[in-house]
Amino acid sequence: MKRQQVWLLVALLGLALPISAARADAANESAPAASQTVPTPLDWQSLPGEQQELLRSHARDWDSLPPGRQRALARGAQRWLEMDPQAREQARERFQTWRALPEQRRELIRRRWERFQQLDPQSQALVRENFRAFARLPPWQRRLLRQRWLDATPQERARMRERLEERQEHRRELRREPRRP
Repeated sequence: MKRQQVWLLVALLGLALPISAARADAANESAPAASQTVPTPLDWQSLPGEQQELLRSHARDWDSLPPGRQRALARGAQRWLEMDPQAREQARERFQTWRALPEQRRELIRRRWERFQQLDPQSQALVRENFRAFARLPPWQRRLLRQRWLDATPQERARMRERLEERQEHRRELRREPRRP
């Protein structure tokens, strides 16, 4: 049971991310630069009226916003319009929680999100699976695992990473093997 707790902690903290992120970086470097296109600006008048209403605080400076930001705002407004009232309330609460975080914590979360986005889909699925397993643990076990991680030396953390990778590889092998009758 203790080994299972350790790998959950390791997975939660994204210990496998640096390895997979390096693989993703290598794959990105080999991709042709021509595949990266520059987004074209969105005309304010081309937005539906409901989106314009939601984004009215940006109306005056819309043309000076980068095209990527314009598109992100338009997508966000569209998602908001498609949400039911309960989902909107949840989004408001999460945004308030986000704004209440210290800037250092928000920056750390942003960096982790960027690293996660660089992972291949299989690695992303694995991180999500491990996080869900960690979240299912009782709060006292999660606190214990976090503390064990924080108290570990760099060498102990490296060993935890290695054991996690070994267990993940073993699970992948088990999935590939045909079952015997």
